[in-house]
Amino acid sequence: MNYSIHAAVRGSGKNVVVLLHGFGGYGGVWGDVVDCLDGAFTTIAYDLPGHGLSLDYPKAGSAKVAANAVLADLAARGITRAHFVGHSMGGAVATLAALFDPQRVASLTLLAPGGYGPEINGPLLRRYAAAACADEIRSCLAEMSSPDSTVPDTVVHDLTEMRNRPGQTEKLIAFAAAMTADDKQGVIPRDSLATLTMPVMVVWGTDDAVLPYSHADALPSGFLIHHVLEIGHMLPEETPALVADVISRMSRRRQRRQPALATSDT
Repeated sequence: MNYSIHAAVRGSGKNVVVLLHGFGGYGGVWGDVVDCLDGAFTTIAYDLPGHGLSLDYPKAGSAKVAANAVLADLAARGITRAHFVGHSMGGAVATLAALFDPQRVASLTLLAPGGYGPEINGPLLRRYAAAACADEIRSCLAEMSSPDSTVPDTVVHDLTEMRNRPGQTEKLIAFAAAMTADDKQGVIPRDSLATLTMPVMVVWGTDDAVLPYSHADALPSGFLIHHVLEIGHMLPEETPALVADVISRMSRRRQRRQPALATSDT
């Protein structure tokens, strides 16, 4: 049986942008970013498996399952090339999608991506997973954001409604427990990242309380790194105009050269 995940499609631009939210989120968190793109692209904002309107997607929980689900949906839509944008867990999903099907991924824009280093704020993410009322959700999002950022009321409202769906909070709690076991996360090997040839931009806030921006150190040559001063983990909500500008610029970048074959000393 074929399963589908929920996607909100906006715009009618020639270039397709795939938007992948972070853990505990939903596709609607990209609303301000999409507004800033002003219809220049066709945007597809997914509810990742186990989240929102994709709550019942089978075997949800891992970034691998999510990546395959997104790729299958794009194939079903007849979309052969798209620019991928992923935040936090969505960054890990976008990266795996690029590794699984590099010809379908025109560029990668990764916002504080998961899977780029072992350190993770497990206690905060587990508290966020269990947050069910608006005050608890707002408190967690504020802790994930920089002190000068304001948590959008619409996001809090929508996340509260999302958590009220039967089974949603329980599923997020289980996801968080697996994702932050021993307060560490799984890491995508740097050797695998080095095989990517599409343009890659990694954007990280220096006030990130969830994933340290030092995870952007020692990435493969050719990866572009943009540290954003005094911005926290919630980049799509904290600085949507900057994110939209990065997406626009990445859509115009050309593919990088093929990686050199490894050689051995003799």
